[in-house]
Amino acid sequence: MSERIAVYPGSFDPVTYGHLDILQRGLSVFDHIIIAVLNNSSKNPLFSVEERVALLKEATAHIDSVTVDSFEGLLVDYVQRKKVNIVLRGLRAISDFEYELQIAAINKSLNPKIETCFMMTSNHYSFLSSSMVKEAAMYGGTVHELVPAQVEAALKKKFSGKSSV
Repeated sequence: MSERIAVYPGSFDPVTYGHLDILQRGLSVFDHIIIAVLNNSSKNPLFSVEERVALLKEATAHIDSVTVDSFEGLLVDYVQRKKVNIVLRGLRAISDFEYELQIAAINKSLNPKIETCFMMTSNHYSFLSSSMVKEAAMYGGTVHELVPAQVEAALKKKFSGKSSV
């Protein structure tokens, strides 16, 4: 039997416990997961691709069956280069599903061999988004229950020179 590998793509700006929840639970289905950080030139991320990759590597250092990588361009091209045909995506709410279904349909039309596996986040993290974490941190809110310690420290550093009003 061959190894079951999935690509878990996203911006991860920054990685949250919700992302890590999907990753951990995904490892109960897949033997190996490649976390693929998207370098999307149309977005204005808080953290650079290199910073996001480094934060993810720290957050997953204790998990042998995870690789952290980055890519730009089409996900289907990246997945094909990695010789993987499964994409893992996390869902928080029905609104996520509608968006993710469209993305999965486009990916399937671009490469019929690609399957998308949707996994519902744990209820505890159903409200959590990177955008909300960044906003809370920007205004000095406590985010230690939402992100790993190294991410909280990186957020504090990013926002330390910025006004909280």
